[in-house]
Amino acid sequence: MNNTLERLKQQFVEPPEEFSPIPFWFWNDELSQEEIIRQIHDFHSKEVNGFVIHPRMGLSHETPYLSDAYMELVEVAVSEAAKLGMSIILYDEGMYPSGSACGKVVQQNSEFASRGLRMEEHPCGRDGIRISFDLAQGEEMVSVQAVLKLSDDTIAHERTINLDFDQDGVSFKEPEIGNWSILFFIETYSKGTIRGVHQGQDDGGPDSPLAADLLNPKAVQAFISLTHEKYYEWLSKYFGSTIFAFFTDEPDLLGREHRHGLKPWTHRFIDEFLECGNDEQNLPVLWFEAGEETRKIRSAYEMTVRNRLARTYYKQLAEWCEAHNIGLTGHPAASDDIGLLEYFHIPGQDVVWRYIAPEQDKALTGVHSTMGKCSADSARHRNKRRNLNECFGVCGKESGWALNADNIKWYLDWLFVRGVNLISPHAFYYSIRDERRDERPPDVGPNNIWWPEYNKFSRYMKRMSWLMTDSVNTAEVVVLAHADYLPWQIAKPLYENQIEFNYLEEELLDGLSQLEDGEIRISKQRYKVLLIENAEKVQSSSWTKIEAFVNQGGILIEISAEEGKKTKEIGQLSVNNANEIPELLMKLLDSTPLLQPASSSIRISCVKKEGINFYVIVNEGEIPFEGMLRTEIMGRTELWQPWTGTMERADVETCAETYQNINFTIERRECLIIAIDPSQAGLELHSSIQRKLMTEILNISDNWRVQDAVVSYELPVLLSWTELEGLEHYSGKITYEKLFEFTESLAYKGIMLDLGNAHEMVRVWINGIEIGVRMWKPYVFDITQVVRQGWNEIRVEVTNTLANRYDSQSLPSGLIGPVIVKGLLYMNELRS
Repeated sequence: MNNTLERLKQQFVEPPEEFSPIPFWFWNDELSQEEIIRQIHDFHSKEVNGFVIHPRMGLSHETPYLSDAYMELVEVAVSEAAKLGMSIILYDEGMYPSGSACGKVVQQNSEFASRGLRMEEHPCGRDGIRISFDLAQGEEMVSVQAVLKLSDDTIAHERTINLDFDQDGVSFKEPEIGNWSILFFIETYSKGTIRGVHQGQDDGGPDSPLAADLLNPKAVQAFISLTHEKYYEWLSKYFGSTIFAFFTDEPDLLGREHRHGLKPWTHRFIDEFLECGNDEQNLPVLWFEAGEETRKIRSAYEMTVRNRLARTYYKQLAEWCEAHNIGLTGHPAASDDIGLLEYFHIPGQDVVWRYIAPEQDKALTGVHSTMGKCSADSARHRNKRRNLNECFGVCGKESGWALNADNIKWYLDWLFVRGVNLISPHAFYYSIRDERRDERPPDVGPNNIWWPEYNKFSRYMKRMSWLMTDSVNTAEVVVLAHADYLPWQIAKPLYENQIEFNYLEEELLDGLSQLEDGEIRISKQRYKVLLIENAEKVQSSSWTKIEAFVNQGGILIEISAEEGKKTKEIGQLSVNNANEIPELLMKLLDSTPLLQPASSSIRISCVKKEGINFYVIVNEGEIPFEGMLRTEIMGRTELWQPWTGTMERADVETCAETYQNINFTIERRECLIIAIDPSQAGLELHSSIQRKLMTEILNISDNWRVQDAVVSYELPVLLSWTELEGLEHYSGKITYEKLFEFTESLAYKGIMLDLGNAHEMVRVWINGIEIGVRMWKPYVFDITQVVRQGWNEIRVEVTNTLANRYDSQSLPSGLIGPVIVKGLLYMNELRS
């Protein structure tokens, strides 16, 4: 047998610890060495082999952020982690957004405070006007302009006049009849803040730390000196080993709760603004509409700001990290800010606020639906080995603590199938005492109901992170993206038709990519098809390379309501609607659908690792799928279950020696891996296949005894325990028991117990033998080996959501059923 396949199977079952989840660990209370060490060992016992030390609101004033007292505790944590072989990411702020060192940057130099550009409007009279300046301390006049108003929010941009002014003011007389205004553009302090870590430092608090000017390289240097150098002073011997990265968190140029109406700015930024090809008369268009030019002018300004931020902030941080033998990780503020990931050694994004969710088509629509591939595709195309997602923050549906394991599993699968390979759960709480419990809940680790079983989650995250690392996806389709925009409308039908694609930044198309044999080649990726959602966004320089790609035989498809004028000029195709693309691609690539029957809920990524092909299949829907995957990749084919680590030979049918059909089923909240080793011959099946069939044997839904420390009931009919008096807001465990008589023949291939609906974590015993635990539907257990003829005792322990207790919810809880004992049969199906 192929040694490579066997070695990969062993690594899959027991993946290296480097692929562990690295959770945010909220340091949010009075800290002690003993408790820090205890919690680290608790993490380690659940196979969590690392953490992000995140100073958080609730930290005691007795332990000031970055003080010696604080750093002593950090050193304790890092030292203990090192003894256990764990890995650490240091967080660069207290609390967020990053860049101010919890206000210490501005305390060091008040001129380092965040700055912005404000616009002040002065309507003109018919006889001219003289306006004196009234500038506050620290303000500076950048420009004065006269604009012709067409409406309250629209100007005639081409009529804008740049006015000379002196230190006392400006004079202006209207050149003609019309509604004119004088506009002052004033550089000012934004007065923006960050969320601090101590009482009184949160949003709107009296001691909220002032945000720093991240467009000012000197302010960023001060931030690095205060923060990064401080950590290195205390922990240098751990850098490059236990400590492998610094995390920077969605820096905000204006700060939180900044003065209304400002645009990001910094001292003398007007010089860079003009040097980058912007016109001073474009400034009014940052506030007023100006027809067709509006989008172009605003995009140019935003690009100038973004490029400066990349240079003054991210580049400086990356260079410091490189010089100290660690990587820069974290994420920018926007979900599709792929351009700002250039300097990250471990590009990142974050799933937060339920912007992505199983409901309302959020998985595939809107800007946030791009964030998984934002970090993954940046890493793919820039040769970065890992990419990170800070996930689960404030993702409860009904309330903060209502996030359940069912949704966590869905989020993980959503990320993995898009290529994310480093999971940073948000968050494990040092303390949930008092108000700490409600600060960006929930705790997704030690203080939640699934913690006793968390090693299952840890192992799953390690297996999938391992698989998606050091592997190459085989996508032939690439979607042209922009530094601040990832098209999602064109992507939706690709997902729904299992057509794998990646996002390629226009900058990389122009720069790092090469054209060869009708393919766009960059890093390890090879693309035959280029998709463009909006040709108007494409730079003229890019069309030269796109045309060369087409001339070599590459395929270009554009979505255009105007029949793709530019695309047709170079002899290529346009469609009116993104939904037309999958069928067109099938024809152009001479291929057939990967999945039969069709399903819009199944996502597939095909990756190649050390010569072995892996189809990662995820069910993002609510119903099971049964069908087959058709592939031209031939060889030994196996089904791998990443949740359990089990493997079995696949049921395959070879067709005309050119492709094979692989039969499989996948439940809701399930991820399945089909592994194909082309170096080994596949197993030939002949006349029939074995298809599973479940048949009801016995309904045992009635007459349960319910007992626990707080209740004792006889339940004729199963129902949510929130309908029982006194349990409306109860969170905890309740045990259900009953006897049932089993008189059926044991000739079935298997006996299954289906609990129907339950909320949320279920543990089952049959005749005193524990069967297992499930945390999401389907709550189905194999009881073949423990059920017996005659009377059987069943015990079901159910733990419900903490939202009922902590958020005063009354969400469905307990065993609701119906509870059915089923027999498993195999139905032979002749092949056509």
